[in-house]
Amino acid sequence: MNDFENNDVDDDELISKSQLKRESQALQDMGSQLVEMPVGKLAKFDLPENLKEAISEARRLKNREGKRRQLQYIGKLMRTIDTSFIQETLERMDHQSQTYRQHFKQLEDWRDQIINQGSAAIETFIDRYPDADRQQLRNLQRQAAREMEQKKPPSASRKLFAYLREVSE
Repeated sequence: MNDFENNDVDDDELISKSQLKRESQALQDMGSQLVEMPVGKLAKFDLPENLKEAISEARRLKNREGKRRQLQYIGKLMRTIDTSFIQETLERMDHQSQTYRQHFKQLEDWRDQIINQGSAAIETFIDRYPDADRQQLRNLQRQAAREMEQKKPPSASRKLFAYLREVSE
C-alpha cells in the first residue's frame, strides 16, 4: 500500500499555498485598517484583549520594519478568531459598500414605519433591538408626525434616524 491510498484528506480540503498567503494578507490588511482607524471607531469592535494590545502597540511604533512585523503579528492573531463581525463592521463604516447602503436603507424604512405606524412599528423595532428606549422612540415619533402635519422642516425625523442608527450599531 502506498502513501496516496492511505491519505485521509480529500482533494477538496486541500488549500493551495498561494490561497493561504492571500487569506493571510487579507487578514493583515484588515488589521492595518484597524491600526489606522480613529480610537473612537475602534471602540465599536469587540476585540480580544491580546488583539487590542497588539493594535495599540502598532499605533505606537514609528519604525517601518517594526510596524510591518507588528502587522504580521496582528494578522496571525486574527487567524485564531472569527473575523466576520470585524469585516461586516468595516464594510458598514465604508460608506461606499453595498452593506452600508443596505443598512442605511433599512434604517430609513424603520424611521418611516415608526413615524407613520406609531406604536405597532415601535414595538416591532424594540423586538428587533431590545436596547432601544421605548419612551424616547414615542417622543421622537410624535414630534416627527407633528412636524409632517405642520409642514415644518424634519428635524425630529432626523433625530429619530440618528437614534435608530445609534441603537442598531
